[in-house]
Amino acid sequence: MSGYTHNLFLSALRFVEKGLGAVFTDRFNPFYYLGSLAFYFFWIVAVSGIYLFIYFETSIAGAYQSVEVLTVEQWYFGGVMRSLHRYASDAMLLMMGLHLYKEWVTGRFRGARWFSWVSGVPLVWLLFAAGIGGYWLVWDELAQYIAVLTAEWLDWLPIFSESMARNFLNNSWVSDRFFSLLVFLHIGIPLALLLGMWIHIQRISQPMTNPPKRLALGTLGTLLVLSVIHPAVSQPPANLDQSVTLINFDWFYLHLYPLLDLGSPEAMWLVTGLITFGLFLLPLLPNKKRNPAAVVDLEHCNGCGWCVADCPYAAIRLRDRTDSLPHEEEAWVNSKLCVGCGICVGACSTATPFRKVGIVQPGVDLPGEWLEKLREEIYEKARASSDKSRIAVFGCQHSAQEKLPGNDALMVLTLPCIAALPPSFIDFIFSRNIADGVLLTGCRESDCFHRRGVQWTEERIAAQREPRLRDRVIRERIRLCWCGDSIGELKDAVTAFADELAQQTSEEAGTE
Repeated sequence: MSGYTHNLFLSALRFVEKGLGAVFTDRFNPFYYLGSLAFYFFWIVAVSGIYLFIYFETSIAGAYQSVEVLTVEQWYFGGVMRSLHRYASDAMLLMMGLHLYKEWVTGRFRGARWFSWVSGVPLVWLLFAAGIGGYWLVWDELAQYIAVLTAEWLDWLPIFSESMARNFLNNSWVSDRFFSLLVFLHIGIPLALLLGMWIHIQRISQPMTNPPKRLALGTLGTLLVLSVIHPAVSQPPANLDQSVTLINFDWFYLHLYPLLDLGSPEAMWLVTGLITFGLFLLPLLPNKKRNPAAVVDLEHCNGCGWCVADCPYAAIRLRDRTDSLPHEEEAWVNSKLCVGCGICVGACSTATPFRKVGIVQPGVDLPGEWLEKLREEIYEKARASSDKSRIAVFGCQHSAQEKLPGNDALMVLTLPCIAALPPSFIDFIFSRNIADGVLLTGCRESDCFHRRGVQWTEERIAAQREPRLRDRVIRERIRLCWCGDSIGELKDAVTAFADELAQQTSEEAGTE
């Protein structure tokens, strides 16, 4: 994909995110919880499906009628549960599709993230199979339409000894055993989907599988209101002795069927096969921006385990000591899982710039003595800054700090992730009078590229997480601006912060 096309897709994503953020705020923006919302909708589908199964009759004569009884005679609860089951299924597919789109356009499928991407591709087809099977169970004209086309599509595969489409020539060919099989599949496929979802998050540390409570309740309320004002209803009962000429269509799960009706099974298998194969191969594309994996320096590693607790990808673990130092354990980095975000460096208890002799050598660091080079860069930019109110701006690779206009009062430094900055460096900047204020910027709140960077940074600054920022540091001289790649918001934040610092300085001078 060309850079122009990629930027177009990314701009479209950011436009929608910004619009939703204006309505829901960044903390509850649905586009920041697409994966967890998909999990949430799965459980809604499961609970409502159990209720529907209690009343469902697995027979050719009773399937349609049992669903009608729920929908019409028990509309106040059974009908709502059926509609909730339908709309939550649609919502889950929508969330999964948007999640796939977002991970692709933001490049979150590369490197160590390949496992989550590859394991997520089969989930799409499992969800389609489960949803389409649910339409069959109603056994109305829509079910008849998709049953016939699905059978013709599967007949092209050379794995069936007899034609499946023959089973739908007329009513006499369909038996009660057919519905027993459908129910078995409609239960078994979602269970396989749940297993796949569990596998999907195994390479992620502390996965977020539940959306915020307020967003969850609001979403459930919306689905319930939709279920009441626009209930899901059946179409006329299926009759295989007649052809279906007019149906009300569900474009969420069944959008491929009109194409299958107009085209051929061979063409549809080719299209879906190429799409699936292409999705599997995406992580193999070259990654020019890949950061090198972190490395452990055993001489300075005390086995505190803070890096293990903070790593978003479970790429670090503690193991028994392999040297003669008097610590019980040591950190070990799995380079195949590490994405080089540097969050472990920011979490290291020995990552401190307060060294009078020698270089900064934490227990875990990025290659090439990265943390020492960061301290040298701070000194270099400080020497080039002016005497007026100076601000040190730290930002991640996915934020907008590098777009700030040239200003000798600003010291702009870029990190792999904002959580790669040890809190001791902020203390160091103020202690050495390098800057009057520190502004930390990064991804949008709840949408950190490395998942936990923004959260860990906030908790460290607030002294709620190790390593903590010392209490002696004046918090009023620190600003947090989670504006992502929005240069306009960052400029406004820098300007407002500079004005506040200038006012503080003048007030302090007036009291002396």
